[in-house]
Amino acid sequence: MKVEEDFQPKIIGFLCNWCAYAGADLAGVSRIQYPPDIRIIRVMCSGRIDPAFILEAFRNGADGVLVAGCHLPSDCHYVDGNFKAQRRIAILKRILKEFGIEPERLRLEWISAAEGDKFAATVREIVDQVRKLGPNPLKKTQKVPGQKPIKIPIRPLQETYRK
Repeated sequence: MKVEEDFQPKIIGFLCNWCAYAGADLAGVSRIQYPPDIRIIRVMCSGRIDPAFILEAFRNGADGVLVAGCHLPSDCHYVDGNFKAQRRIAILKRILKEFGIEPERLRLEWISAAEGDKFAATVREIVDQVRKLGPNPLKKTQKVPGQKPIKIPIRPLQETYRK
């Protein structure tokens, strides 16, 4: 598959306030270079990220999603939030495949507050990976005249993943 050379992916990053967001802040303060293609959304815990947020990001045109939180097993400030995130992302990757979205567009990473370099490296990696995959396939299907856009049933999925 040939990808346009000027394709700039839109990456949405859901970052845990205590670790990953602090790591992103450290990368910025340390002036570590990484692509500007990521839009960061700070959440209190990676376990707080409802799969509906990720599905909504893809539905609204995100080319990739990064979920970053505290290291396993015991760095989570809310005890088990990172374990919840890990379970939800694993299941969500299988569901994305059913919707025709490559699971590689969704990445889960553990980044501590002291790992600004790891945050920057992770952003570079996901941007490169998504650039190789090309634009979000949902964007293509929604632009075809006369074709109905793909509807992702978010509400029923929310009840499934709250546990």
